[in-house]
Amino acid sequence: MVKIEWEKLGFEFMPVKSNIRFHYANGAWDEGRLTGDYNISVSVAANAFHYGQAAFEGGKAFRTRDGKINIFRPDENGKRLNSSARRLMMPEFPVDRFVEAVKTVVEDNAEYVPPFSTGGALYIRPVLFGTTPTIGVAPATEYELVIMVMPVGPYYKGGIKPVDGMISRDFDRAAPRGTGMIKAAGNYAASLLPSKLAKDKHCPIALFLDPATRSFIDEWSTSNFCAISKEGHYVTPKSESILPSITNKSLQQVAEDLGIVVERRPIRVEELADFTEVGALGTAVVITPVGRIFDGDKVYDYHQTEIGPGLKRLYDAMTGIQKGERPDIHNWLVPVEG
Repeated sequence: MVKIEWEKLGFEFMPVKSNIRFHYANGAWDEGRLTGDYNISVSVAANAFHYGQAAFEGGKAFRTRDGKINIFRPDENGKRLNSSARRLMMPEFPVDRFVEAVKTVVEDNAEYVPPFSTGGALYIRPVLFGTTPTIGVAPATEYELVIMVMPVGPYYKGGIKPVDGMISRDFDRAAPRGTGMIKAAGNYAASLLPSKLAKDKHCPIALFLDPATRSFIDEWSTSNFCAISKEGHYVTPKSESILPSITNKSLQQVAEDLGIVVERRPIRVEELADFTEVGALGTAVVITPVGRIFDGDKVYDYHQTEIGPGLKRLYDAMTGIQKGERPDIHNWLVPVEG
């Protein structure tokens, strides 16, 4: 077994035994290969550098109490990667082959999957990018798909604590993570400046509004938005401008399984005053509770020092499925040897 101080793991890059790589040329993907090399050699004129023809995904594998390893919904990551590929004119990678590739690289790095007792996981990061030297604006003809994995610790150490958020009004016109399907490509670069401005005011995340009217909630700079209404409903935005979050999609199903009414609809900014709990949703955290939201001089305060009961119930149910502690009634988990 590898020697890792599991309790000290954060959420950061760590080279492991291998990553898996596939090359696309002449209209077809090759068979792929596992490699211990963590460097790539491409032209300085590679399409990905000049025209942003690149997309990434994020998933996780978990070790259960009895030592088995499960990957959480890799097929959904494969589908979303292909959605990004279509929008950016990159070749799709068959979903069944994608799932097998993820299984292969996770199995090859099984010793890096944190023990159940640590609360950690093996983070899965696929990235697809154009490598053809391109000066004129045109899609590449050759591509690489690399799937990396690395152990990460639990995002919350010492308990789940609410964070503050800030509505970003000045930079919404920058289209925070792109617009529509481009967000599926994982293009976070345009969110870096407004995120920094929010952090300068001690708010770890920025909340973006719809780019057309600035009247409706879209999503956080790092993740999807959800709220618990006074009626106990799970409320989340319906918008074409937000990342199609697998975590949010899964939580909506979990909520319905628990008998919670799900409202996926446009959410006006003024409704922030009517919610009892607000959260940010994503692969790394599942749910981060938001204690206060600043909008200029106005403050929406949810008066919480820890995660609220509604979000806690959803968080426990979701992580229980991921870690094999609750029944996987929707067959979301893909087992691997290890």
